[in-house]
Amino acid sequence: MSDNGGSDNGGSDNSAWRGGPDPREPAFDPWLQPELFRGVLTRRVFAFLIDLVLLAIPIVLGVVFISVFGVVTLGLGWALFWLVSPASVIWALVYYGATLGGPSSATVGMRMMDLQMRTWYGEPSYFVMGAVHAILFWVSITMLSPFVLLVGLFNGRRRLLHDIVLGTVIINSAALGRDAQPLRSF
Repeated sequence: MSDNGGSDNGGSDNSAWRGGPDPREPAFDPWLQPELFRGVLTRRVFAFLIDLVLLAIPIVLGVVFISVFGVVTLGLGWALFWLVSPASVIWALVYYGATLGGPSSATVGMRMMDLQMRTWYGEPSYFVMGAVHAILFWVSITMLSPFVLLVGLFNGRRRLLHDIVLGTVIINSAALGRDAQPLRSF
């Protein structure tokens, strides 16, 4: 039996999950590659507003449909209004998970602003990470007030609190260049 918990699988040490050292180095250095982080916070605000509009459109259409359906059914259809809240949460999780976990690792707003989400060691995002990123964002804003967003002003990588907790970094994809983007390895 070896010291790493009995896993003799070709030298793959999983001690990072148990609090041991992680052999991966951060992929993006703000001192060596400042162009990757230039203007990221401002672009994130505009990307968030674009995504908020895209998230609201189907919800507003659903509310209008339920309202008209309620009028047509003489009030019986209005009982469907209880579905709006859970459906909007599910829609937001699917949106963020699918777009951040997609091939471009960016939401529609982030793509419009030339931003990408990567892990701190440079890998593209995946569905669960995108959904958890959205959950951590909304929880941190709700529980700690919007002032928690000021964390991005005080670190070189311009990471917000939920980025730090999740181990992600948002970079300027235009500065990364088309040839230098790491390929997804499934």
